[in-house]
Amino acid sequence: MEGFRVNRNSFCFFNPCNFSEEEVMNNTSYVTADGLQKLKAELDHLKNVERPAISRMIAEARDKGDLSENAEYAAAKEAQGMLEMKIKKLEDLIANTRIIDETKINTSYVQILNRVKIKNTLNNQIMEYTLVSESEANLKAGKIAVSTPIAKALLGKKVGEVVEVKVPSGALKLEILDISI
Repeated sequence: MEGFRVNRNSFCFFNPCNFSEEEVMNNTSYVTADGLQKLKAELDHLKNVERPAISRMIAEARDKGDLSENAEYAAAKEAQGMLEMKIKKLEDLIANTRIIDETKINTSYVQILNRVKIKNTLNNQIMEYTLVSESEANLKAGKIAVSTPIAKALLGKKVGEVVEVKVPSGALKLEILDISI
């Protein structure tokens, strides 16, 4: 399958679904359909549950009198500002999201949405990770963001290749054992 590579913040990002170079270079986030649904559900919760709750807190604090010395009012207004910022960020993320067609992903080299089995050559520990967008990352579920040092080192590599990854504790040498979906 044809794709292209672009240098994006010092790592190669493989484009499995033939998005334009412009889409890859801007703040486009690539997610699964399930990942997009989770983002939309979170946005819905913030708008329809959190926002009204903060509005009630502001109204209750306002009813208590002098706003110039009302700590509850100041705290509620600050919480409102933080919530609105979070909502705006999530709306921007969703607006710049592209769904990856999982049927077009191949396993001849590592790319986003691949499950990669790797072996630490120093201690022979075997690990398995799925490379996902930042919004879907969950280390407990074995999902790491494509922006992590390990994922950056693995992108574009094939089974049998050994990559060196610089992490805070030093350098790791990882051998790619298997690539799957």
